[in-house]
Order: sequence, then C-alpha cells, then structure tokens
Amino acid sequence: MTDIIIQGINGRMGRTLCELIGQRRDCRVVGGVDITPQSGAVPVAASLEELAIHADVLIDFSSPAATQNALRWCEKNGLPSVVCTTGLDQETIDLIRTVSRSVAVFKSANMSLGINLLAQLAQKAAAALGPGYDIEIIEKHHHNKVDAPSGTALLLADEINRVAAEPYEYVYDRHTVRQPRGKRELGLHSVRGGSIVGDHEILFCGPDEVITLSHSAGSRTVFANGAVNAAVFLAGKAPGLYTMKDLMNELL
Repeated sequence: MTDIIIQGINGRMGRTLCELIGQRRDCRVVGGVDITPQSGAVPVAASLEELAIHADVLIDFSSPAATQNALRWCEKNGLPSVVCTTGLDQETIDLIRTVSRSVAVFKSANMSLGINLLAQLAQKAAAALGPGYDIEIIEKHHHNKVDAPSGTALLLADEINRVAAEPYEYVYDRHTVRQPRGKRELGLHSVRGGSIVGDHEILFCGPDEVITLSHSAGSRTVFANGAVNAAVFLAGKAPGLYTMKDLMNELL
C-alpha cells in the first residue's frame, strides 16, 4: 500500500486525485496541503511543515512557488515527489534536478500516458520522414491557461528534436514575417478558448500529403490517473529524476 500526500488537495485536480485513489487498492491518501486547509476524510494543513504524517510519496498539483517549497521539504525529509505543477520557471526546473540527486523525483510536462505515447510516435514519424516534411504543432487549451505554448507542445517539439539530423528552430509567431518558411523551422501555435481540457496536433507536411498525429483529453482525469500511477511507481525508488518514459517502460 502506497501512502500519498497531495499538495493542492482541495483544488480541482486534488479532488480528482482523491476520487481516483479512493477506487484503488494499491494506494491511499493519508493527508493533504492546501491554501484553504479544510480537512475532510484526511488531515489537511496549510503547509507541509504543519502536516506531521508519515507517507511514501507526495503528489504536487499546486503553484510554482509552492512546488519549490515542497521540493525542499521532500529533500529534507527524504520523501519522493511527483511534480505535476505546470508553468515552472528555470529556477524551479534547476531545483528539481538538484533535489533529484538526494531523493526520487518524477517530472513530466504532461502526466497523460496517451500524450507520452504520442511523443514516441512523433519521434518515429520525424525519423522516418526526414527533413523533407515541415513540422507544425498546434495546441488548444481553456481560456484560463496562462502559459503559451503549453509545456506539452514543447515536450513534443523537444522529443522530435532529439531525433533530428539538424536541430529545429522553434517559431512561435509569423505575423510579422514576410518570407518563405525556413527549412529548419518547427512551428508552435496556441489556441485559448472555452473549456478545452487539452488538444495537441502534430502536422508533418510533405510533398502532396499531410500526416497528422493528435491527442485530445476529454477530462482532467487522464492527468490525475497518470499522476497516481507515477506515485505508486516512484515510492521506494532510489534518488534520481524519473519521467513518464521510465513508467511506460515498466508498464509495457
């Protein structure tokens, strides 16, 4: 049984996590942290420092500032952590790498197994099709999402770049450009509207054909499910920085 603390437990993702974990037999929620610390079935505190509970792993769905505090607390207390907060700055990303030298940390730009499978398929397509195909990535999210392009769109672009013979240049805006598309451009485009949970589309545009790979999230449950699987996977792991690839290698 994996005992889990959730940071951001009273938020939308935190509540979804609790519902999912409640349906499983291999893990349970033993406590939570939230800026609105109303306790329910488990103790909830305003900070990790106030939560005197033993656990095997922490899942963080909060804010970049809270994530930094959680990482330092987990490092101090030897607790593995699954970082699900998005929009992290370089300082926090560097902190993740530092903390992972002392304790296990799981980080993925997207916790969906489907998205990470899409990234693998995109790599294979890019390697097979080669430089004769122009690549464009279109991502769509709800109107409250503040970062653009999404971390997932950048994840997909980075995975494609790993297999490229020459590195692509990421291009985010062409409205002022009055020239043909560069051969080593990789376009990233953002749409914000309504309640779109998350849609990602990769276009491989070649001579007389377009190959499209896409993923659409119907609800936030897919991200929460990935986070729970990551937490069960991470509990008891040696120090290191783990990703969805590590989890998928164990599952497949």
